[in-house]
Amino acid sequence: MAIKYQFNKTSLQALEKNLKMRQRTLPIIKSKETALRLEVKKCKEEADILEEKLKQQIAGYESMYALWGEFDASLVSLEGVQLDSKKIAGVNVPILVNISLSVKPFGLFSAPKWYFDGINLLQGLAKTAVEREFVLAKLNLLDRARRKTTQKVNLFEKVQIPGFQEAIRKIKRFMEDEENLSKSSQKILKSLQAKRAQNVESEPYEIEEVEAYD
Repeated sequence: MAIKYQFNKTSLQALEKNLKMRQRTLPIIKSKETALRLEVKKCKEEADILEEKLKQQIAGYESMYALWGEFDASLVSLEGVQLDSKKIAGVNVPILVNISLSVKPFGLFSAPKWYFDGINLLQGLAKTAVEREFVLAKLNLLDRARRKTTQKVNLFEKVQIPGFQEAIRKIKRFMEDEENLSKSSQKILKSLQAKRAQNVESEPYEIEEVEAYD
């Protein structure tokens, strides 16, 4: 980022103000980045746990594969999910409150006994699948916010703050050089004026001869 400035006091004050603002803000952004990193890590761990749980449930489904031909999968359906929202490290993310599943009525006496196991298995699969998708969506939001925050930290820490500091140094050096030059000029001028005054004082006065009249 190219920092625009002029070699004057007004520009210097504006740069110092911008520098102080970024120096005050940087620790806050770093804290947010750390918090987001922790939340992303927790979210990834939660997603891994749900992924493993889903694999186990699918394995249980496959173990009953021979029986699923007799099972009516439409008995179990997802009615909806209840969501809330919460701010995590300054990021507004959705919170999964409840998953609603419905089971259609079926003949309790005419259906095989394992139907209940099948219904429980499908309910478990549906809930885990929804929870996993929800956690992955939450992870995506948090990780995107974390990347943006990291970019801002790098921008402040590696580009803007050093850039403002360098610009301030250049302006101060220029102003110091200008001041020194002005002082030197004033000294030279005073020296010249003193020499001139000294020369004037040392010049002999010419005395005019006055003729005497009788």
